[in-house]
Amino acid sequence: MNTLTEVEFRPLTVPASIDSPDAGDFQEMVRVRNLVYRQISGHDDHRIAADELLPHFAPSEYETRLMWLIVEDGEVVGRAGIDLPLEEGSQVAFWLIELRQERWGRGIGSAAYELIESVAREHGRTVLQSWAEHPAADGPTLAPPTGFGSIPKDHAARFFLRHGYSLEQVERNSAFDLTAPFDTVERLLAEARAASTEYRVVQWFAPTPPEFADGYAWMKSRMATDAPSGDLVFDEETWDAARVAEHDRRYTASGRTLQVTAAQHVASGELCAFNELVIGKDRTEASHQEDTLVLKEHRGHRLGTLVKCAGLLSWRDIAPASRRVITYNAEENRPMLDINEAIGFAPIAYEGAWKKVLA
Repeated sequence: MNTLTEVEFRPLTVPASIDSPDAGDFQEMVRVRNLVYRQISGHDDHRIAADELLPHFAPSEYETRLMWLIVEDGEVVGRAGIDLPLEEGSQVAFWLIELRQERWGRGIGSAAYELIESVAREHGRTVLQSWAEHPAADGPTLAPPTGFGSIPKDHAARFFLRHGYSLEQVERNSAFDLTAPFDTVERLLAEARAASTEYRVVQWFAPTPPEFADGYAWMKSRMATDAPSGDLVFDEETWDAARVAEHDRRYTASGRTLQVTAAQHVASGELCAFNELVIGKDRTEASHQEDTLVLKEHRGHRLGTLVKCAGLLSWRDIAPASRRVITYNAEENRPMLDINEAIGFAPIAYEGAWKKVLA
Protein backbone atom coordinates (compact mmCIF):
# COMPACT_ATOMS: atom_id res chain seq x y z
CA MET A 1 0.00 0.00 0.00
CA ASN A 2 1.30 3.43 -0.93
CA THR A 3 1.14 5.68 2.11
CA LEU A 4 3.48 8.37 0.79
CA THR A 5 3.31 11.50 2.92
CA GLU A 6 5.10 14.82 2.51
CA VAL A 7 8.46 14.04 0.92
CA GLU A 8 11.09 16.56 -0.19
CA PHE A 9 14.05 15.86 -2.44
CA ARG A 10 16.46 18.49 -1.21
CA PRO A 11 19.52 19.13 -3.41
CA LEU A 12 22.65 18.37 -1.42
CA THR A 13 24.82 21.35 -0.56
CA VAL A 14 28.50 20.34 -0.78
CA PRO A 15 30.36 22.42 1.81
CA ALA A 16 33.86 23.78 1.39
CA SER A 17 34.88 21.91 4.54
CA ILE A 18 33.20 19.62 7.02
CA ASP A 19 33.36 22.44 9.58
CA SER A 20 31.61 24.98 7.35
CA PRO A 21 28.35 26.49 8.65
CA ASP A 22 26.49 24.87 5.73
CA ALA A 23 27.89 21.35 6.31
CA GLY A 24 24.88 20.08 8.27
CA ASP A 25 23.09 18.48 5.33
CA PHE A 26 26.25 16.77 4.15
CA GLN A 27 26.92 15.35 7.61
CA GLU A 28 23.35 14.11 7.86
CA MET A 29 23.58 12.54 4.39
CA VAL A 30 26.66 10.57 5.46
CA ARG A 31 25.05 9.51 8.75
CA VAL A 32 22.02 8.10 6.93
CA ARG A 33 24.24 6.51 4.26
CA ASN A 34 26.18 4.62 6.91
CA LEU A 35 22.98 3.56 8.67
CA VAL A 36 21.46 2.20 5.45
CA TYR A 37 24.59 0.19 4.66
CA ARG A 38 24.57 -1.30 8.15
CA GLN A 39 20.90 -2.24 7.79
CA ILE A 40 21.58 -4.02 4.51
CA SER A 41 24.89 -5.75 5.27
CA GLY A 42 24.71 -6.21 9.04
CA HIS A 43 28.16 -4.69 9.59
CA ASP A 44 29.94 -1.34 9.52
CA ASP A 45 32.72 -2.14 7.05
CA HIS A 46 31.16 0.18 4.47
CA ARG A 47 31.09 3.08 6.91
CA ILE A 48 33.01 6.25 6.09
CA ALA A 49 33.44 9.46 8.08
CA ALA A 50 31.89 12.61 6.63
CA ASP A 51 35.19 14.44 6.25
CA GLU A 52 36.65 11.43 4.39
CA LEU A 53 33.73 11.24 1.95
CA LEU A 54 33.66 14.98 1.27
CA PRO A 55 36.61 15.03 -1.22
CA HIS A 56 34.70 12.56 -3.41
CA PHE A 57 32.11 15.30 -3.97
CA ALA A 58 34.61 17.93 -5.12
CA PRO A 59 33.91 19.43 -8.56
CA SER A 60 35.44 17.40 -11.38
CA GLU A 61 35.98 17.84 -15.10
CA TYR A 62 35.47 14.10 -15.55
CA GLU A 63 31.98 13.65 -14.11
CA THR A 64 28.99 15.53 -12.73
CA ARG A 65 27.75 14.23 -9.38
CA LEU A 66 24.27 15.24 -8.23
CA MET A 67 22.63 14.19 -4.97
CA TRP A 68 19.46 14.85 -3.03
CA LEU A 69 18.50 14.28 0.59
CA ILE A 70 15.21 12.41 0.90
CA VAL A 71 13.33 14.26 3.64
CA GLU A 72 10.00 13.05 5.03
CA ASP A 73 8.14 15.20 7.53
CA GLY A 74 11.33 17.12 8.23
CA GLU A 75 13.49 14.00 8.82
CA VAL A 76 16.26 12.77 6.49
CA VAL A 77 15.33 9.18 5.64
CA GLY A 78 17.61 8.49 2.67
CA ARG A 79 19.50 9.86 -0.28
CA ALA A 80 19.33 9.68 -4.07
CA GLY A 81 22.21 10.41 -6.41
CA ILE A 82 23.31 10.24 -10.02
CA ASP A 83 26.77 10.35 -11.60
CA LEU A 84 27.08 11.58 -15.17
CA PRO A 85 30.42 10.76 -16.83
CA LEU A 86 31.71 13.59 -19.00
CA GLU A 87 33.53 11.46 -21.57
CA GLU A 88 32.70 12.75 -25.07
CA GLY A 89 29.42 11.32 -26.31
CA SER A 90 28.66 9.47 -23.08
CA GLN A 91 25.16 7.98 -22.89
CA VAL A 92 25.58 6.44 -19.43
CA ALA A 93 24.36 7.47 -16.00
CA PHE A 94 25.07 5.67 -12.72
CA TRP A 95 22.61 6.16 -9.86
CA LEU A 96 21.69 5.11 -6.35
CA ILE A 97 18.69 5.33 -4.07
CA GLU A 98 19.32 4.46 -0.43
CA LEU A 99 16.39 4.52 1.96
CA ARG A 100 16.10 3.50 5.60
CA GLN A 101 14.36 0.12 5.71
CA GLU A 102 11.56 1.25 7.99
CA ARG A 103 10.49 3.65 5.18
CA TRP A 104 10.33 0.94 2.50
CA GLY A 105 7.09 0.04 0.75
CA ARG A 106 5.47 3.46 0.87
CA GLY A 107 6.32 4.84 -2.55
CA ILE A 108 9.28 6.99 -1.49
CA GLY A 109 11.79 5.00 -3.52
CA SER A 110 9.62 5.12 -6.64
CA ALA A 111 9.20 8.89 -6.28
CA ALA A 112 12.99 9.20 -5.97
CA TYR A 113 13.43 7.05 -9.07
CA GLU A 114 11.15 9.34 -11.08
CA LEU A 115 13.56 12.15 -10.22
CA ILE A 116 16.60 10.07 -11.21
CA GLU A 117 15.18 9.10 -14.59
CA SER A 118 14.01 12.64 -15.28
CA VAL A 119 17.46 14.07 -14.58
CA ALA A 120 19.09 11.38 -16.73
CA ARG A 121 16.83 12.27 -19.65
CA GLU A 122 17.50 15.99 -19.19
CA HIS A 123 21.21 15.24 -19.60
CA GLY A 124 20.67 13.11 -22.69
CA ARG A 125 21.50 9.79 -21.02
CA THR A 126 19.89 6.63 -22.34
CA VAL A 127 21.66 3.89 -20.38
CA LEU A 128 21.00 3.86 -16.61
CA GLN A 129 22.94 1.48 -14.37
CA SER A 130 22.93 0.79 -10.65
CA TRP A 131 24.22 -1.74 -8.12
CA ALA A 132 22.58 -3.17 -5.01
CA GLU A 133 23.55 -5.71 -2.36
CA HIS A 134 21.14 -8.63 -2.20
CA PRO A 135 21.55 -10.46 1.14
CA ALA A 136 21.03 -14.22 1.08
CA ALA A 137 17.37 -15.21 1.42
CA ASP A 138 15.09 -18.17 0.80
CA GLY A 139 12.77 -18.20 -2.17
CA PRO A 140 13.05 -17.47 -5.92
CA THR A 141 16.36 -16.36 -7.37
CA LEU A 142 17.50 -14.47 -10.45
CA ALA A 143 20.53 -15.25 -12.63
CA PRO A 144 22.25 -12.82 -15.01
CA PRO A 145 22.85 -13.57 -18.71
CA THR A 146 26.56 -14.09 -17.95
CA GLY A 147 25.54 -17.44 -16.41
CA PHE A 148 27.59 -16.77 -13.29
CA GLY A 149 26.04 -16.27 -9.86
CA SER A 150 22.52 -15.50 -8.71
CA ILE A 151 20.67 -13.25 -6.29
CA PRO A 152 17.39 -13.62 -4.40
CA LYS A 153 14.33 -11.97 -5.90
CA ASP A 154 14.17 -9.68 -2.88
CA HIS A 155 12.75 -6.21 -2.21
CA ALA A 156 15.55 -4.47 -4.13
CA ALA A 157 15.34 -6.88 -7.08
CA ARG A 158 11.58 -6.40 -7.33
CA PHE A 159 12.11 -2.62 -7.30
CA PHE A 160 14.50 -2.79 -10.24
CA LEU A 161 12.28 -5.17 -12.20
CA ARG A 162 9.22 -3.02 -11.57
CA HIS A 163 11.04 -0.02 -13.06
CA GLY A 164 12.13 -1.83 -16.21
CA TYR A 165 15.64 -2.98 -15.28
CA SER A 166 17.41 -6.21 -16.18
CA LEU A 167 19.97 -7.99 -14.03
CA GLU A 168 23.19 -7.95 -16.06
CA GLN A 169 25.88 -9.22 -13.70
CA VAL A 170 26.47 -10.57 -10.20
CA GLU A 171 29.44 -9.34 -8.18
CA ARG A 172 30.96 -11.17 -5.24
CA ASN A 173 31.91 -9.24 -2.10
CA SER A 174 34.80 -11.09 -0.44
CA ALA A 175 36.77 -10.59 2.75
CA PHE A 176 40.31 -11.52 3.80
CA ASP A 177 41.08 -12.04 7.48
CA LEU A 178 44.06 -9.83 8.35
CA THR A 179 44.31 -11.42 11.81
CA ALA A 180 44.99 -14.94 10.46
CA PRO A 181 48.48 -16.34 9.69
CA PHE A 182 50.04 -15.11 6.44
CA ASP A 183 51.80 -18.38 5.57
CA THR A 184 49.71 -18.90 2.42
CA VAL A 185 50.23 -15.31 1.27
CA GLU A 186 54.00 -15.62 1.74
CA ARG A 187 54.10 -18.94 -0.14
CA LEU A 188 52.03 -17.59 -3.03
CA LEU A 189 54.18 -14.47 -3.23
CA ALA A 190 57.34 -16.59 -3.45
CA GLU A 191 55.78 -18.71 -6.22
CA ALA A 192 54.67 -15.59 -8.10
CA ARG A 193 58.13 -14.06 -7.87
CA ALA A 194 59.62 -17.25 -9.30
CA ALA A 195 57.15 -17.14 -12.21
CA SER A 196 57.70 -13.43 -12.95
CA THR A 197 61.48 -12.96 -12.96
CA GLU A 198 61.24 -10.34 -15.73
CA TYR A 199 59.20 -8.10 -13.40
CA ARG A 200 59.76 -6.32 -10.11
CA VAL A 201 57.37 -5.00 -7.47
CA VAL A 202 57.15 -1.23 -6.95
CA GLN A 203 54.94 0.42 -4.35
CA TRP A 204 53.89 3.94 -3.50
CA PHE A 205 51.36 5.90 -1.49
CA ALA A 206 49.10 8.55 -3.00
CA PRO A 207 49.91 11.10 -4.26
CA THR A 208 51.47 9.12 -7.09
CA PRO A 209 55.15 9.94 -7.70
CA PRO A 210 55.74 11.63 -11.09
CA GLU A 211 57.78 8.72 -12.43
CA PHE A 212 54.78 6.40 -12.08
CA ALA A 213 51.96 8.78 -13.06
CA ASP A 214 51.79 7.98 -16.79
CA GLY A 215 51.99 4.22 -16.30
CA TYR A 216 49.39 4.28 -13.54
CA ALA A 217 47.13 6.47 -15.68
CA TRP A 218 47.27 4.00 -18.56
CA MET A 219 46.43 1.06 -16.29
CA LYS A 220 43.54 2.98 -14.70
CA SER A 221 42.17 3.74 -18.17
CA ARG A 222 42.08 0.01 -18.94
CA MET A 223 39.82 -0.74 -15.95
CA ALA A 224 36.82 0.44 -17.97
CA THR A 225 37.63 -1.79 -20.96
CA ASP A 226 39.48 -4.87 -19.71
CA ALA A 227 37.54 -5.95 -16.61
CA PRO A 228 34.61 -8.35 -17.26
CA SER A 229 31.38 -6.35 -17.45
CA GLY A 230 28.82 -8.51 -19.25
CA ASP A 231 26.44 -6.27 -21.21
CA LEU A 232 26.94 -3.30 -18.91
CA VAL A 233 28.04 -0.10 -20.64
CA PHE A 234 31.18 1.80 -19.65
CA ASP A 235 32.81 4.64 -21.50
CA GLU A 236 36.43 4.25 -22.49
CA GLU A 237 38.19 6.70 -20.19
CA THR A 238 41.15 8.92 -20.94
CA TRP A 239 43.55 9.18 -18.00
CA ASP A 240 46.64 11.34 -17.66
CA ALA A 241 48.76 12.69 -14.81
CA ALA A 242 46.17 15.39 -14.05
CA ARG A 243 43.38 12.84 -13.69
CA VAL A 244 45.59 10.66 -11.48
CA ALA A 245 46.27 13.70 -9.29
CA GLU A 246 42.54 14.37 -8.89
CA HIS A 247 41.92 10.70 -8.13
CA ASP A 248 44.64 10.72 -5.47
CA ARG A 249 43.32 13.91 -3.85
CA ARG A 250 40.00 12.20 -3.16
CA TYR A 251 41.92 10.05 -0.69
CA THR A 252 44.72 12.24 0.58
CA ALA A 253 42.66 15.41 1.14
CA SER A 254 41.06 13.89 4.23
CA GLY A 255 43.95 11.75 5.45
CA ARG A 256 42.92 8.42 3.97
CA THR A 257 45.75 6.09 2.95
CA LEU A 258 45.93 4.67 -0.58
CA GLN A 259 48.74 2.25 -1.35
CA VAL A 260 49.42 1.10 -4.91
CA THR A 261 51.42 -2.09 -5.48
CA ALA A 262 52.50 -2.47 -9.11
CA ALA A 263 54.48 -4.87 -11.26
CA GLN A 264 57.08 -3.19 -13.45
CA HIS A 265 58.64 -4.85 -16.48
CA VAL A 266 62.35 -4.61 -15.72
CA ALA A 267 63.63 -4.32 -19.29
CA SER A 268 61.19 -1.64 -20.47
CA GLY A 269 60.22 0.05 -17.21
CA GLU A 270 56.54 -0.36 -18.15
CA LEU A 271 54.00 -0.70 -15.36
CA CYS A 272 51.82 -3.65 -16.28
CA ALA A 273 49.79 -4.71 -13.20
CA PHE A 274 48.53 -2.98 -10.08
CA ASN A 275 46.54 -3.41 -6.91
CA GLU A 276 45.12 -0.73 -4.58
CA LEU A 277 44.56 -0.94 -0.83
CA VAL A 278 42.78 1.82 1.08
CA ILE A 279 42.01 2.63 4.71
CA GLY A 280 40.62 5.66 6.49
CA LYS A 281 42.14 7.67 9.29
CA ASP A 282 40.73 5.16 11.77
CA ARG A 283 43.21 2.34 11.26
CA THR A 284 41.00 -0.11 13.19
CA GLU A 285 38.30 -0.07 10.49
CA ALA A 286 38.10 -2.45 7.56
CA SER A 287 40.54 -2.03 4.69
CA HIS A 288 39.33 -1.97 1.10
CA GLN A 289 41.00 -3.55 -1.90
CA GLU A 290 39.90 -1.41 -4.82
CA ASP A 291 41.11 -1.70 -8.42
CA THR A 292 43.29 -4.60 -9.51
CA LEU A 293 44.33 -5.16 -13.12
CA VAL A 294 46.91 -6.97 -15.20
CA LEU A 295 47.33 -5.52 -18.70
CA LYS A 296 46.28 -8.08 -21.29
CA GLU A 297 49.67 -8.27 -22.96
CA HIS A 298 51.37 -9.19 -19.67
CA ARG A 299 49.00 -11.89 -18.45
CA GLY A 300 50.25 -15.40 -17.79
CA HIS A 301 53.11 -14.46 -15.43
CA ARG A 302 51.16 -14.59 -12.13
CA LEU A 303 51.33 -10.82 -11.83
CA GLY A 304 47.88 -10.62 -10.25
CA THR A 305 49.04 -12.87 -7.44
CA LEU A 306 52.30 -10.94 -7.23
CA VAL A 307 50.74 -7.52 -6.66
CA LYS A 308 47.91 -8.73 -4.40
CA CYS A 309 50.21 -10.73 -2.10
CA ALA A 310 52.94 -8.08 -1.98
CA GLY A 311 50.31 -5.49 -1.11
CA LEU A 312 48.76 -7.58 1.65
CA LEU A 313 52.12 -8.41 3.24
CA SER A 314 53.12 -4.74 3.42
CA TRP A 315 49.65 -3.84 4.69
CA ARG A 316 50.29 -5.64 7.99
CA ASP A 317 52.76 -2.90 8.90
CA ILE A 318 50.62 -0.06 7.53
CA ALA A 319 47.33 -0.98 9.23
CA PRO A 320 48.10 -3.64 11.85
CA ALA A 321 44.83 -3.02 13.72
CA SER A 322 42.59 -3.43 10.64
CA ARG A 323 40.86 -6.79 10.93
CA ARG A 324 39.92 -7.52 7.34
CA VAL A 325 40.14 -6.44 3.71
CA ILE A 326 37.00 -6.40 1.58
CA THR A 327 36.84 -6.41 -2.20
CA TYR A 328 34.48 -6.94 -5.16
CA ASN A 329 34.80 -9.05 -8.31
CA ALA A 330 32.45 -10.07 -11.09
CA GLU A 331 31.36 -13.69 -10.63
CA GLU A 332 32.56 -14.49 -14.16
CA ASN A 333 36.02 -13.05 -13.45
CA ARG A 334 37.33 -16.51 -12.64
CA PRO A 335 41.04 -15.67 -13.04
CA MET A 336 40.83 -12.98 -10.34
CA LEU A 337 38.53 -15.04 -8.12
CA ASP A 338 40.96 -17.97 -8.37
CA ILE A 339 43.71 -15.70 -7.03
CA ASN A 340 41.52 -14.33 -4.26
CA GLU A 341 40.33 -17.77 -3.17
CA ALA A 342 43.90 -19.13 -3.13
CA ILE A 343 45.00 -16.19 -0.98
CA GLY A 344 42.14 -16.75 1.47
CA PHE A 345 39.39 -14.32 0.48
CA ALA A 346 35.95 -15.75 1.31
CA PRO A 347 32.57 -14.57 -0.04
CA ILE A 348 30.42 -12.56 2.38
CA ALA A 349 27.77 -11.00 0.10
CA TYR A 350 26.61 -10.60 -3.49
CA GLU A 351 25.59 -7.55 -5.51
CA GLY A 352 23.43 -7.27 -8.58
CA ALA A 353 24.36 -4.94 -11.43
CA TRP A 354 21.20 -3.57 -13.08
CA LYS A 355 20.68 -1.80 -16.42
CA LYS A 356 17.86 -0.03 -18.23
CA VAL A 357 17.97 1.42 -21.74
CA LEU A 358 15.61 4.37 -22.06
CA ALA A 359 13.30 4.67 -25.04
